[in-house]
Amino acid sequence: MVRSLLTSPKRGSRIAEADSVVVIGLGRFGTSLALELMSAGTEVLGIDSDEEIVQSLNGRLTQVVRSDSTNEEALRQLAVHEFDRAVVAIGTDIQASILTTSLLMRFEIPAIWAKAVSDAHGQIFEQLGVQHVIYPEKDMGRRVAHLVRGAALDYIEIDRDFAILKMSPNSLVLGVPLGESHIRSRLGVTVLAYKREGTGWKNADLSTVLHEGDTMLVSGPIAKAEAFGQLR
Repeated sequence: MVRSLLTSPKRGSRIAEADSVVVIGLGRFGTSLALELMSAGTEVLGIDSDEEIVQSLNGRLTQVVRSDSTNEEALRQLAVHEFDRAVVAIGTDIQASILTTSLLMRFEIPAIWAKAVSDAHGQIFEQLGVQHVIYPEKDMGRRVAHLVRGAALDYIEIDRDFAILKMSPNSLVLGVPLGESHIRSRLGVTVLAYKREGTGWKNADLSTVLHEGDTMLVSGPIAKAEAFGQLR
């Protein structure tokens, strides 16, 4: 049923291709994730309990199957236990989300990402030992809030206390070599890279001089990076 995702069986080897991913739960988040993986050349086995959703994705994923992800035998028949990477993107049925993730943990899948819809949901995943707990709605809300607050063009939170901002150069770095701006020692932020019209991104160094119209990537502790992003 999932032959396009499988290698030729070999004794002692995994069945699923090393670059394939199983995505369980094909709502808006799961579908978007699965299609993005496909566009990047990663084979995807999609699983959902809704026949209409499965039909809508037929031919768009490597393989898409209607199945009960809380049923261990059903997952084994789909060779889910042979995958190295799995994403549990079930959002509306918390019980199914937890039971499915628990099964994947029992399969000892090396890398599991599980979508949590609340802090309590995420805490259960952490207690189970899930390596990657994701909060799509919460993370997006926090990201947009940071964008609304400052002058950043984009915002990536690397950790709870560190971020990278995409922004236009301000008066502290315009027209002078970055090494002479002393923004790292004075403000605790670093310009990582810059982009100029007609060119791609380039790594920044102490001799880099930024001009009007450039775009730059700035890293630092969130509070300091935001404060720098609000300067003109």
